Order: sequence, then C-alpha cells, then structure tokens
Amino acid sequence: MKKLPVFNYSFLHPRFWFVWLGIGTLYILVLLPYPIIHYLGTRIGRITKYFMLNRMHIIRRNLELCFPNLSNQEQRDLFNKNCESIGMGIFETGMAWFWSEHRIKRWFKISGLNNIIQTQKKNKGVLLIGMHFFTLELGARILGIINPGIGVYRPNNNPLLDWLQTKGRLRSNKMMLDRTDIKGMIKALKNGEIVWYAPDHDYGHKNSVFVPLFAVSNAASTIGTYILTKIAKPAIVPFVARRLPNAIGYELLILPNKQNEIPIETNIDMIKHINKVIEQVILLAPDQYMWLHRRFKTRPPGEPSLY
Repeated sequence: MKKLPVFNYSFLHPRFWFVWLGIGTLYILVLLPYPIIHYLGTRIGRITKYFMLNRMHIIRRNLELCFPNLSNQEQRDLFNKNCESIGMGIFETGMAWFWSEHRIKRWFKISGLNNIIQTQKKNKGVLLIGMHFFTLELGARILGIINPGIGVYRPNNNPLLDWLQTKGRLRSNKMMLDRTDIKGMIKALKNGEIVWYAPDHDYGHKNSVFVPLFAVSNAASTIGTYILTKIAKPAIVPFVARRLPNAIGYELLILPNKQNEIPIETNIDMIKHINKVIEQVILLAPDQYMWLHRRFKTRPPGEPSLY
C-alpha cells in the first residue's frame, strides 16, 4: 500500500536535474489554454514517428496483427492518429498531475456514473477495468474526483518519477497498491472499495493463459482478474476516458456492470470474456490506445516472436 509520499532531498541531486527540467517545462505548458495544448500535443506526436523508430515498428506490427482486415490506408491513418496521441499523452499526464479540480471538470463530460453508484449502494466492491490508453492518468484523476478509489500500479524505476506519479495520482484517490499485491486488492474489494485494475498488458508466462485478443489467437493474458473475481466477487465495471475531436475536451465512459455476463468456472473461460471486454473498450478510441507496447511478446512454447 502506498500513501502520500514524502519528498526526499536526494531528488535535488544533479542526476535528477534533467527530469526536473522536463517536469518544469511540462508544468508551464499545461498552464496554456487547452486548445493550444491540443495543437502542440498532436504536432509533437507527429514528430515522434521520425525518432522513436523501434516503437513505430511495434505500433505498425500491433495494428497489422489486431486489424488484418483494415486496408493499408486505414492502417496508416490509424497509425498517424496514434502518433498524435503519443504527444497528447505527455500533456495529458501533466494535466492530470497539475490541473486544478475545477479545470479538470470543465473539460470532461461523464456518462454512466450510475453504473458505479448503484453497485456501491449494495455494499459491493467494484473492480474497475481500465486499459492502457494515453489518457490513463487523466482518466484516473477525473474518476478520483467524482468517486475516489484505489489505484493499482507498477512503481517507476526512477525514484523521482515514482514520487511525482504517486503524488499526482493521490491528489484525488485514496491510495495506491503495487500490481503484485493481490491480497491488498482482495481486501479492498471485500471492504466495498473501487479498485482500478488494468488486465490488458502482456505480463509474461507466469500467472497468464493464452487466449484470443482481436485477431491474435494466443495472447498471453493475466489471470489476475479471475483470482480477484473468484475470491472477492466484485462488480466488473469497464471504463475509458477518451479524447474528443476538435479540441472540445474529454468524455469519461463508465460501462454497465459485466459481472453476470462473465463466467468464472475456469480461468480460461473468464479471461476469454475479459479480453472481449478489452476489445470493446479499445474500439471506443483505438487511436488513443498504447499500441507502442509489445502486447504479444510472450508466445506459447515453440512459437516464433511476432515482432
């Protein structure tokens, strides 16, 4: 469990000066009006494809694997929009960490909040299924403002960035749990808490099963969702914070409880259905999803790398 972090004076060491410079620049830039932020973010994102060459290859490959039925032009268009989201994601992280509550609310509209409220009235924990969108930090912030919960995260390897990330997320949420703290998540859910959980990444062979995701028949998928649901029996509520076109703001979509739709007899059956939910949510804003991660890096024994 991680509560509000204490500043460490070692963060003033020269080895962190470059990080401070980047954070300071981001802080100043997110003071700008949102339409200007949107303009800068999308333009910076377009430039990334000329520098992050390895990540660009991963994005293209993921789109080929997941959407083989798209034409070449459609894949290029999605790729270019995704690059714009990389730039916006940098600014959106700064917005989540540094914007006031009033400003966050001003640029968000919220749909489906009742899907959480009705569940909480039954004193039931909520497993909030999120995905790794570039709007991830901003989505966590607005959710914390309207209904504070508990975030699940991976500590950053850079201690200063970990401090900033934790401090930013705890501006509007109760606490943070390490993603390996399954007991902590179960306890929170049994106590009726909202626990934000992202089961959409490839976390390796351990505690994973191979089930379909989009057009990839064997995607290594965590069984963490199965364990949490089997023991704590929470509501399963997917959500996404998506950026709206033309710099008009954001929409937080909270979808209906999926608990009664998802079988939990076996981990294979359940994770198949969870991946279907993940697909549905990603398709709400496919250009804003983090395709730059090697989602299909773990392969069944004997299968070659897809990258």
